[in-house]
Amino acid sequence: MRKGGPRKEGNYTNPCLTMHQPWASLLVYGIKRIEGRSWPAPIRGRLWIHAASKVPDESTIKAMEDFYREIYAVNGITDIKFPEHYPVSRLLGCVEVVGCLTCEELVQWEALPEGVRLEGQTDFCWLCEKPKKLLVPFEMRGFQRVYNLEKKIYEAAVRGLVPVDSPTPVKFPLPNPRDPFSLKPGSIAASSLNSKASSIKKSSSLSAAIAGARAAATQFSKDQNIRTNTIPNNRPDSTSTEPQAIITDDDRIPNGNLKEASIEADSASKQSDYVEEEGSSSRSQPPARLKQDPGAPSKIFAAALRGLKLS
Repeated sequence: MRKGGPRKEGNYTNPCLTMHQPWASLLVYGIKRIEGRSWPAPIRGRLWIHAASKVPDESTIKAMEDFYREIYAVNGITDIKFPEHYPVSRLLGCVEVVGCLTCEELVQWEALPEGVRLEGQTDFCWLCEKPKKLLVPFEMRGFQRVYNLEKKIYEAAVRGLVPVDSPTPVKFPLPNPRDPFSLKPGSIAASSLNSKASSIKKSSSLSAAIAGARAAATQFSKDQNIRTNTIPNNRPDSTSTEPQAIITDDDRIPNGNLKEASIEADSASKQSDYVEEEGSSSRSQPPARLKQDPGAPSKIFAAALRGLKLS
């Protein structure tokens, strides 16, 4: 299924990542700039984003929107336009992965805005730029970890992309502009890191937003009956020694983190690797706030495959 391609580490041509909502749309809309994982980014360049089938509840959406309002407010950004819909089982758009750092490196990189460093909550932080969304999200199924889009889906999707006006675009400088993989764990010079950079003063509202996002993630894991492990909460900015639950299923957010973690998939070609299942929650009636975009995606998709212009 996977074929080689330029500017990629590994066998990827049109790499795609399945994520749960609302995190998937927040990334495609340029609000979310750091994609957190328990494994380093295997690619550089365009990464397609697919929304999994689970319909998020209102409390999860509110918790994550509040979190991003607060971390943007740290840098004086108060006007954020969140997505009107959080569609599921859809290909949403893409971002450019320009680098990958450890959490410790990201939170200490003083060249970045404080709000960006607050997003660093997982073992590995994928640095994302240039978000684009599809005019009409395509209905499709997803796999675990990074996988290739089918050729026909890619050819249709690439014609329907439009730029996104993100709240505040971030440019992550490459140590070596000629090497797309130069921004990787251990690549940032020690002189660029500040051990005190992670000590961002947190207002009561920011602390509450972070706690709310963690609570939403915990509830999310309970709803999915996800197996967890317990480890000490020893992040640099944490004063608590209370154990935190780390979610080991794919695309979920750890209790002590604010980004999706993942486990190794056996094979992207096996049926067991599907993120979505027949009869999943995507086929149940979503809440009004989560109503799908109007139109008939299957007909629009078929038209796109025939070379017609998306509108």
